[in-house]
Amino acid sequence: MSTLLALDASSSACSVALWHRGTILGEHVIAPREHTQRLMPMVDRLMSEAGLSLSQLDALAYGRGPGSFTGIRIAAGTVQGLAYGLDRPIVPVSTLETLALGAARQHGVTHVVPAFDARMNELYVAAFEVNVKTYQLRCCLEERVCAPQALEAAMFEGTRWFGAGSGWTLRERLSLEVAQCVIDDNNTLEPDARDMVCLAQKGLDAGNAVAPHEATPIYLRDQVASRRH
Repeated sequence: MSTLLALDASSSACSVALWHRGTILGEHVIAPREHTQRLMPMVDRLMSEAGLSLSQLDALAYGRGPGSFTGIRIAAGTVQGLAYGLDRPIVPVSTLETLALGAARQHGVTHVVPAFDARMNELYVAAFEVNVKTYQLRCCLEERVCAPQALEAAMFEGTRWFGAGSGWTLRERLSLEVAQCVIDDNNTLEPDARDMVCLAQKGLDAGNAVAPHEATPIYLRDQVASRRH
């Protein structure tokens, strides 16, 4: 089995996790605007706890977005620096998928709508059917940035959903029909690298690793803007 390190700084949380022989170790703290100072000391503590050196890693992973522009860049830059020095591949992982897996793990749900507050009265949002045991996610609504009012009940396949993440602080802006599709939510959930490293392991096995220079952040808002021109 691979040994894999994952880092995430896409939200107010800062987290790192290690997958080693099927065992997961991790650290997760709420630390707004402290990601630069926190990430590498957290990595050092985690590797020391595991009794491993960075040279024993087979690959690295990071939260590629969407989320905080600054945080995503910090995680990408940190992972790229490590990957270049170690000559290891990188597995970019969706932060919305990570949040969905975390919600399923913590709340015992199978259908999750992860959403981040994207500012400017918009959401970063997607929807997934989640199998916690296999770390498999089926995408039911592709990642997008949009106003809460732009979501339609038809997008959610008539299923009862669980909302996860800071975007659900804007729940009152949803249409009544969409709000009725989402029977419960937790707007305090943040992405956790312990979930991310599980998705990264699946991605590594599936051949989704990239060279360090190919590990680029996904902002969504930039993509939408480019499509509009």
